[in-house]
Amino acid sequence: MARPRSFDEKQVLNAVRDQFWDAGYAATSLEDLMRVSGLGKGSLYAAFGDKRQLFLRVLRSYTDDSHGRLREALAEAPRALDALRMLLEAPIDDSTGAGARRGCLMANSTCELGNADPEVLHHAHRTYETSTALIGDCVARAQREGDLPAGADPIALARALLAAQQGLVFMSRTGLDTATLTATARSLAAQLLPDHSGD
Repeated sequence: MARPRSFDEKQVLNAVRDQFWDAGYAATSLEDLMRVSGLGKGSLYAAFGDKRQLFLRVLRSYTDDSHGRLREALAEAPRALDALRMLLEAPIDDSTGAGARRGCLMANSTCELGNADPEVLHHAHRTYETSTALIGDCVARAQREGDLPAGADPIALARALLAAQQGLVFMSRTGLDTATLTATARSLAAQLLPDHSGD
């Protein structure tokens, strides 16, 4: 009879995620994964498969969590327009700057592996489509609330907002100072999300 697992799967996945996030896929060794997870090679592979399977599992878990947080943040704002503006400021909403320098695990992984691993590329495409749909729903809500022009295409604007947000994430990784990033985010918000409530 197989022994029950004696580790917290979520805890292990979070530790492994942080390792991949900080070092990247190629630079993470099996020894690194064993060290951060506290598991031996046999236990690690029996539970999650090889390094690539473990990485894909981590990536799926990361994007599921990210979409859950995005869905919550967009829904909780009293007005949709405020939620969309917060989306642009999210990459710089960190006083230490550590999160900004770390970037987005999905974007980092796509840059590192997208050309070499079709599964990572496919996952990235699905991830950004889901993000676009969630943001598009929020744009449509802002239109219903009278804060954005009713005639605008919600999905087209959602893609532009996502591209702007990811651009800010990338710029933050270069070490650009918070004041410049904040000014850039506000400039993007003013251009992409002009306030039409007084029209």
